[in-house]
Amino acid sequence: MVRKLVEIGLCIVCFILQITMFKALEIASVSPNLLVVLVAALGFMNGKREGIFIGFLSGLFVDLYFSPVLGLYSLLYMLLGYFNGCFRKEFFPDDIKLPMIMIAISDFLLNIFVYILLFLFRGDLQFGYYAANIMVPELVYTLVVSILLYLIILKINQRIESYEKRRASKFG
Repeated sequence: MVRKLVEIGLCIVCFILQITMFKALEIASVSPNLLVVLVAALGFMNGKREGIFIGFLSGLFVDLYFSPVLGLYSLLYMLLGYFNGCFRKEFFPDDIKLPMIMIAISDFLLNIFVYILLFLFRGDLQFGYYAANIMVPELVYTLVVSILLYLIILKINQRIESYEKRRASKFG
């Protein structure tokens, strides 16, 4: 229960930061995608179920705030959470390289699917423009911000795990 409440709180905080502070810190009309970092990190640390849960919640926030189609981003973020959860066995808290690679892949895949579903199907065939002006700058900006954000999420996750272990030993 504590884990779910903390994850919901993290999702709300990341969403609010993404639509307020980081919108003000846009570089070349691009801001980092904090929700991708959150979904990828929690899925990677805690497995498929947590990835799907936080992915759905993050996607729902994006759907309600930005999307003309309800459910599109929820589905995409859930898939990202599941995808990252598949790599839980490769998670080591001391290694930051693999999580950064997974965050980059997740951001890239999300942007590819958004391009296909929202632009390509409408006949917009300017993939080069979209990639050069939106995908790559967002990917770089997200990776720069994710270094700090990932470490914060990791520390929070470790504290939750130690709390759950103490609680289990107390009642177990």
